Amino acid sequence: MDISVVIPLLNEDESIQELHDWIAKVMQSNRYSYEILFIDDGSTDNSWELIEKLAQIYPTVKGIRFQRNYGKSQALNAGFKEVKGDVVITMDSDLQDSPDEIPELYNLVINEGFDLVSGWKKKRYDSKIRKNIPSKLFNAAARKTSGLKLHDFNCGLKAYKNNVVKNIDVSGEMHRYIPVLAKNAGFNKIGEKVVSHQARKYGVTKFGIDRFINGFLDLITIWFLSKFGKRPMHLFGLLGTIVFLIGFAFAVYLGIDKLFFNPTGRLITDRPQFYISLITMVIGTQFFLAGFLGEIILKTKSDTKRYSISNKVNL
Repeated sequence: MDISVVIPLLNEDESIQELHDWIAKVMQSNRYSYEILFIDDGSTDNSWELIEKLAQIYPTVKGIRFQRNYGKSQALNAGFKEVKGDVVITMDSDLQDSPDEIPELYNLVINEGFDLVSGWKKKRYDSKIRKNIPSKLFNAAARKTSGLKLHDFNCGLKAYKNNVVKNIDVSGEMHRYIPVLAKNAGFNKIGEKVVSHQARKYGVTKFGIDRFINGFLDLITIWFLSKFGKRPMHLFGLLGTIVFLIGFAFAVYLGIDKLFFNPTGRLITDRPQFYISLITMVIGTQFFLAGFLGEIILKTKSDTKRYSISNKVNL
C-alpha cells in the first residue's frame, strides 16, 4: 500500500464526508493505493455513524472509536499502530489541511528519502491570540531546545515513513512535538514543506487557552526525556550529590568551629547554618533517591494501555 492517511477527530460530522471525497479524489487521480483511517476521539455527535457508513461503502475507509475523549496524541498513537502504507500522512479533520498537498509530501518521503516531512502553515487563518501567538512561542522554544530548525512543529499535516510511526510512542500531549520524538528515536532526516491553510469551514476549534500552558509543560517534558529519559540518575544523582555535599560541608564547618574555635559558645542547633546543613542534606538525599527510583522504574516498566477502544471497522 502506498499511503495511509490518519485523521484524528472530535465532533466533526459536518466535514467528514467532504474531507473523504477530497482525499479520495487526490488518491485516485494519482493512482495511489491507500487507506483512510479515521480516529474518533470520543465524539458525541454523528461522527462515528458517518465513519461506519463510509466504511460500508468504501473498502479504503477504516475507523477506530474511543470509548471517551483521550486526546489527539492517543488518537494518533492508535492510528499509527494500525497503518499499513509505506508513507503515513496525518491531517486534521476540520478541512484546514489540504489533501492536495499529499502528492508532494509523498514524493519527499519516497523519492527524496526524508524520514519525516512536517508542514509549515506559513500563512494562517486562525485567531492570533488563541493560536498564532502561542504557536510562535512554542515553535521558538522547541527549536531552541531540540535543535530542529522547523517553523511549525504542531502542524497537523505531516508525512512519515512507515517505520518512523512504528518506532515512536505518542503519549500525553506530545503530538505537538512528534518531530522531536522522531529525532530522539534516531530518525534524523527531517524536512519541512510550506503547505496551504484554509479557514475553518464548519464548527469551532477544540483548543482553548489551556494549550498555551500545556504546550510549555510538554516542552519541558520532552526536553527532559531527550536529555535524561534513559538515564535519570545522571541528573538527579548529580544534583543530589552536589546538594548533599553542600550540606555536609556546612556540617563539617560547624563541627570544627564548635570543637576547636568556639567550644563554650552557643549550641550548634542555635545557629542558622545547622538548619541549612540539615535541609540541604535531606534534599540531596531525596534527589539521589529520585534518580535511583527512576532507574529502577526504567528497568521494570511495562507498556500500559492508555485508551480503551469501543469499536473498529474494516481493520
